[in-house]
Amino acid sequence: MSSDPSANPIDPEPTPAARDGGTSDGDRHWRFSDLLADPTVRERWEKVRRYFFLRESTYDVATRCNLRCDGCYYYEGEKQFVSECRDPAAWTELMTAEKARGITYVVLAGAEPALNPEVIKACHGVIPLGAIATNGTMPISKSVGYRIHISVWGDDATSERVRGAANLLDKQMDIWAGDRRAVFVYTFTRHNVDQAEATVRRLVDNGCEVTFNMFSAPVGYTGDLRHTPASLNETRQAMCDLIRAHPQKVLFTPYNAVAHTHTRGLHDLFGCTYPRRNPSQLIGLGRTFRQVRANMEWDRDAACCVPDTDCDDCRHYAAGSAVITARLQRHATDPARFRAWLDYVDTYLAVWVMDYPKGSTLEVGQVDPPPAPRHHRLEAQ
Repeated sequence: MSSDPSANPIDPEPTPAARDGGTSDGDRHWRFSDLLADPTVRERWEKVRRYFFLRESTYDVATRCNLRCDGCYYYEGEKQFVSECRDPAAWTELMTAEKARGITYVVLAGAEPALNPEVIKACHGVIPLGAIATNGTMPISKSVGYRIHISVWGDDATSERVRGAANLLDKQMDIWAGDRRAVFVYTFTRHNVDQAEATVRRLVDNGCEVTFNMFSAPVGYTGDLRHTPASLNETRQAMCDLIRAHPQKVLFTPYNAVAHTHTRGLHDLFGCTYPRRNPSQLIGLGRTFRQVRANMEWDRDAACCVPDTDCDDCRHYAAGSAVITARLQRHATDPARFRAWLDYVDTYLAVWVMDYPKGSTLEVGQVDPPPAPRHHRLEAQ
């Protein structure tokens, strides 16, 4: 959701080709009814489709942060320079207008949204479904029933070097371990792959849920965290090892790992549906999504779930939650690819929606993403 969810404009219905004639897997043409013939698959389809009502936008509610991390997307571009609105009443008015235009899910971000607790409460009071992206160093009122995404960038030594914070994981767990809202988001860079196993084990041993993100370079980034082909391969293997080791606490699947560690970024693979890369205003995210800055204004030409990211390098988990889930028609081609897509959607919902229970993985093999249409033809969401 940021996706959409990152709130997600998932295709509300299978396309006529998938429903009536299917697409080919070798010489086999699969009708959509054939893909649902397996009772387990049909049950999963019915489970996820109940959330097709989610329509997301994102909102920076703070320009300030108590950390300054290498590669932070917030401190790139113009959004960092706006005046921060701290008036809860103004945010209540904005959220009321957002709800009226059909937004059902909000993602609160910024620099650090926890610095504006009353604004968070105001947003939740109007739209009760959502998530907060935070560094996890400050508590957020238990009255706010949003999913809380807590960023983790490696072990303690790496956090101190990259984020300027000592003993960061202990501080985060002291606040959030045992809080059912919390999911810890381990962001893989080219330098912390070997730290993932021990870090995730510490989190799991403390009862925490974990999902994975990929460092995606901001525009103009010149640091050394950007991935290489070798680190992408290493990351995929590490992700799959951790999925097998901690199936109850790691909210990820093999297809998530394949899609987010591919040598091609999400836009190249799937065609990004966010306004920044999608000129259409007729349907889906192109019509509904806004990325509202801390001054309560927005710019369609810059609007995406993680603004000022280098689109060619984007493998962000929030982007995938909308971009990949929106591509039902490309995945309704054969049973393996359709099961992999259902796994992805089920995972995204577990990560972004409070109290949504992640199901068991349907497709344990590593399924390749579907071929991208020529010239990145935008599909209806």
